[in-house]
Amino acid sequence: MTDAADPPAEAAPRTDARADRPLSRGRTDTWRHPATVRITHWLNVIAVVVLLMSGLNILAAHPHLYWGIRSTFADPWLSTPTVPDWLLIPQGRNLAEARNWHFLFAWVFVANGLVYLAFALVTGRFRRRLTPTGGELRGFWPSVKEHARFHFPTDDHARAYNVIQKLTYLAMVLVVLPLMLVTGLSMSPGFNAVGGVLLEIMGGRQSARTLHFISAGLIVAFIVVHVGLVIWTGFFNNMRSMITGWFVIQPPGSTAGPKVGRRRDEEDAP
Repeated sequence: MTDAADPPAEAAPRTDARADRPLSRGRTDTWRHPATVRITHWLNVIAVVVLLMSGLNILAAHPHLYWGIRSTFADPWLSTPTVPDWLLIPQGRNLAEARNWHFLFAWVFVANGLVYLAFALVTGRFRRRLTPTGGELRGFWPSVKEHARFHFPTDDHARAYNVIQKLTYLAMVLVVLPLMLVTGLSMSPGFNAVGGVLLEIMGGRQSARTLHFISAGLIVAFIVVHVGLVIWTGFFNNMRSMITGWFVIQPPGSTAGPKVGRRRDEEDAP
């Protein structure tokens, strides 16, 4: 699930320095990620890693989840397994220090996300990349079938998100991440002093804690799929695009999948 470039028809005018560059064997080097996107992406990587590892340390202090206001200890909704120390920040159980790391990088994550969101809204990137058209929504099930077969275009179609990518990113941006933020704030004693009603909306501290854990689990699932697809569709090409901004488009009809390098017109032939 890489951050694909805008469709050619909607792309903003480019300077000569960022125009497509022809390569050998029918390939094209195309400008994909501006500096703001690349910087915020890598800052997010750092923030999320620290948040997950410090969050695991916080959870390790009481690895049980409940619904409602109180923790009954006797009948948790879910008990989590013991986590090895190398997955924790700081290493070894340290609730107070883990909270300091978690709160600090939570605000780094929020501030960085707001920078990206402002950039995406001002430049129109959010609308172009994440808003599915009616035609794309009608093609949802064919896209599901392609994904189920692990076939992904690496030609000009790779310039834009497919409908599943758009809906997934929208779900993360509009549902999962806000839920993570709201549940985290609702558990903060300092925030409760000025906005205690939020904890009531969440159904109590234990419900907020459980929803926070579920949100974190969804983020981990997203990361696993995201990284898996980055590797599947061309690890070095995708990494190059997120470091330099340039991405190589393969010849028309090329896809990544079990038959790497085949053409879709050949696949569809009887």
